[in-house]
Amino acid sequence: MGVVSLNRDDAHSLLPAADFFRRQPSSGILFRARWHVPALLAKPWLRYLLLAAMGFGVHIPALQGQFLWDDAFLARDNPFIKSPLLALEAFRHHLFLDSFSAHYRPVQNLSFMLDYYFWNWESAGFHLTNILLHVAGGLLLCRLLSVLFQPDRGLWPRHGQRAISPEWAAFVIAALWVVHPVHSAAVDYISGRADSLAFVFAAGGWLLYLRAGENRSRWSRWSCYILAAVSALLALCAREIACIWLLLFLLHTVVCAKAISGRRKIVILTCCLLIVLAYAGLRQLPHARRVTIPADNWSAAVRATLMLRALGDYTRLLLWPDHLHMERSVFDPEAYRNHASWRNGAATEYLSIFGFAAAAALAIGCARRGDGLRLRIAGALWFVAGYLPVSNIVQLNATVAEHWLYLPSIGALIFLLGCALDLPARAEHWLGPIAAIAVLSLGVRSAIRSSDWIDDETFFTRTAAAGGMSGRVMVNLAQCYASRGLYSKAEQICRHVLERDPHYSIARNNLGFVLSREGRKAEAEVVFAAAAKEAAADAKLYPRTWIAARNYAQLRHSAGDDAGAIAALDRARADYPDTWELISLECELLRETHQGAAALRIVQDFAQRNWWHHAARLAEGRLYAVENDVVHAEKALRLAAMLDVHDTDALNLLAQIYARKGRLELARETQRRAVARQPDQPTQYVMLAALLEKMGRSEEADAALAKVSRLRDMATTQPPSTLLAN
Repeated sequence: MGVVSLNRDDAHSLLPAADFFRRQPSSGILFRARWHVPALLAKPWLRYLLLAAMGFGVHIPALQGQFLWDDAFLARDNPFIKSPLLALEAFRHHLFLDSFSAHYRPVQNLSFMLDYYFWNWESAGFHLTNILLHVAGGLLLCRLLSVLFQPDRGLWPRHGQRAISPEWAAFVIAALWVVHPVHSAAVDYISGRADSLAFVFAAGGWLLYLRAGENRSRWSRWSCYILAAVSALLALCAREIACIWLLLFLLHTVVCAKAISGRRKIVILTCCLLIVLAYAGLRQLPHARRVTIPADNWSAAVRATLMLRALGDYTRLLLWPDHLHMERSVFDPEAYRNHASWRNGAATEYLSIFGFAAAAALAIGCARRGDGLRLRIAGALWFVAGYLPVSNIVQLNATVAEHWLYLPSIGALIFLLGCALDLPARAEHWLGPIAAIAVLSLGVRSAIRSSDWIDDETFFTRTAAAGGMSGRVMVNLAQCYASRGLYSKAEQICRHVLERDPHYSIARNNLGFVLSREGRKAEAEVVFAAAAKEAAADAKLYPRTWIAARNYAQLRHSAGDDAGAIAALDRARADYPDTWELISLECELLRETHQGAAALRIVQDFAQRNWWHHAARLAEGRLYAVENDVVHAEKALRLAAMLDVHDTDALNLLAQIYARKGRLELARETQRRAVARQPDQPTQYVMLAALLEKMGRSEEADAALAKVSRLRDMATTQPPSTLLAN
């Protein structure tokens, strides 16, 4: 066996582990292996490398995932991520443009902006960023706990000989947290990255503050303090849960940091308050939005029961992460209407008992004396602080959600560490193997869970099979079947959803779409007409009810009734003035019926209110070009080209306009920009070759056409890929 050399600091950090292994039976190779594992992992960089490998390893299946569910808007069609020019504009809007949600998360949009800039619409790049953020969170957590667990920080017991060192405790907690499958919805789901973003900025800000206290240079110290404050503000702008991070930071600073004077604690509290006020000010930038959540009118007893059920479900997920899925709920109003439904809903009552047992365990752990008392109290406070906002003490858009455990789960792990410190000495030698088995088991389960996010149909099918049979899931599954041409199955699902909720407008619109695809145009038109008529009333409960009017107009257009389609869209536009999908369709119909001036007025009005909207500026430029207004067309198309760094339509139109005006050199430069944005599209080279021929540059034109031939040859030699339409 080779000899592992350790420096003085490494050897000192290994003393507890070394004492522990000396107490074990020294049976040959097994003992030497036991000794060299902690010796090899004594290096911090090696522990961090192992954490990163575990984080990547369990989430690799998600790299094959497509855009699904909210990804379709947030990471694919989101107008605020198409250009760095819109970085500041992202702070003036809610996360969703067309929703009842009042989520304010501009940092999430900024992260999508970077992904779009580098990856365009390659979903693997977006998934890679999610994994990187989660791994970074695990590394920062390991470092933060390593610092907080030092004896002089007030959490780790100062006396006693034990096998667990602070560094190893931090590593094990970070490893369990990184591989836990309950975090899948925050890592494998592109739109779920707000949790990881808030985690990285909050943990990073805390570490920057701690680092500032160690700097002797005044400039370095204040730089760290400023960066810590900015990081905290970015965490808040990534997700609201960062408020809990600030609370935990203040609790540790005020209660545990005995070396900090009272005056300095007041300064720290004031700075945190200023950060929160700055965040509150930023939240005033978006226009006020009507947030509609159906009133539950739950009594205090019902709310307390739901809190226990949620606690029971969260505890079960942490200890035994089975039946993982989106759309979780611990409340079903239909559960007690008959004997069959009562039996189906009885399982939720066991969650109440489990939740009560978990609360009792936390209380007993915080009351029982021992070496791990401080850690148990800190872990319980951490968990409760993260749990209470999502415990049903206030009404949210769901009663439970797996990704809400992203922060509280750390508190639960710290609490378990505090319990482990008070185990009998004879049980200590089991802690390492148990931790290793737990990490391995959770990692395997996490890898399986990551494969749920491959594509729409896989995700919604597995979600339904695991128990997430909500209306939203079933309607999306129906859309998957419809995209494959399985219209009868899609129709059956939509009708089943409408039996449960006759006013669910999305299900009704999907039913009309399926009927139209089946050739039952008359039935589809009746469904769309009724949905459009009730859209104003449904809009108080459901978003995107304008879809019914658009679908009805498309049916009228396909039937040859363009006047009726335009009239329907005009009425809908009065109710939905900022819905581009309605305006776009109406303008297209107006243009086809030779009413270009009317279409231009509508688009101009929308573009003036929403200067950042790329599609509106592109449509405006096209309509100006049709009206032969070259000056305004050029201006609109230039702005459109800047509002989307990967779009080529505006550049192609500009090149054509310049060519017609005889500005061939400018047309060539513009077309080359389009080629640079889409270097794998033969059409761009064909257009460039036409311009070069017109300029008399035959050799360059031939080179461009040769590139076209090579691209087409590559396309014919590559195996065809089957794409599932959304």
